[in-house]
Order: sequence, then C-alpha cells, then structure tokens
Amino acid sequence: MNIQKKYGAGAELLWSDKKRHMGMPLSVTRYRLVRKPGVWCKVFSDVGFLTSTIEEVNVYRIRDVSFRQGLLGKIFNTGTVTLVSNDSSTDTLVLENVKNPYQVREMFADLIEKERELHGVKVTEHQR
Repeated sequence: MNIQKKYGAGAELLWSDKKRHMGMPLSVTRYRLVRKPGVWCKVFSDVGFLTSTIEEVNVYRIRDVSFRQGLLGKIFNTGTVTLVSNDSSTDTLVLENVKNPYQVREMFADLIEKERELHGVKVTEHQR
C-alpha cells in the first residue's frame, strides 16, 4: 500500500497490523498509525473488503490506553488495545487482537504525550 498516495504527500506509516485469529492475520480489519509531520498524527481502523468503514482518531485526543489479553492471547502474543478519546464521533477505538499488545500500548502512550506537547493540549482529570 502506498501511504503517500492514500494519506497525502509527506505521510509516513508508524505502525500497522491486522486483527488476528489464533495469531494469524486472517482478517479484513486493518489498523494503521499514520503521521504527517507537523500537521497530524492519526490512528485508523479500516474494516471491510468490498465496502469499508474507516474510523480515525487524532492521537493527541486520546485520553486513555488500556489492553486486555486472554489465555489464547498469551499463547499467541496478541491482545486487544482500547483507545479512549474525547472525539465526539469516535469516543472508543478498539484494536482487536493485535500482535505485541504491550509494545503497542507503550508506543501509543509515548506518542500521545509527544503529540499533546506538540499541539499544546492539556488533559485534566475529573475525580468522582
């Protein structure tokens, strides 16, 4: 796939994966983390073969990153990473059964902080 053609000149692919079944990427669900330096950094969830549904979230809008891993996930080194954002159209983006979920979670956590600093965004926490 030509990232520059799909997302515009200067776009770079930072991470991509597919939803996995028993460790194998046998799915039409694709996940991508794409950055246009100095402009935006977004995570995309692309589901479908003939007709696609694409969800996207700006990385600096993500408030929380978590993941869960069941027994099969531990065996095949896969897990589900959940991104909670303050985006009104996509408040939760679930990256199901991705490879190396610990590393993916850490990558997002680090990148979120960098993007927030770059865009001057501060997140306040509310206590209940």
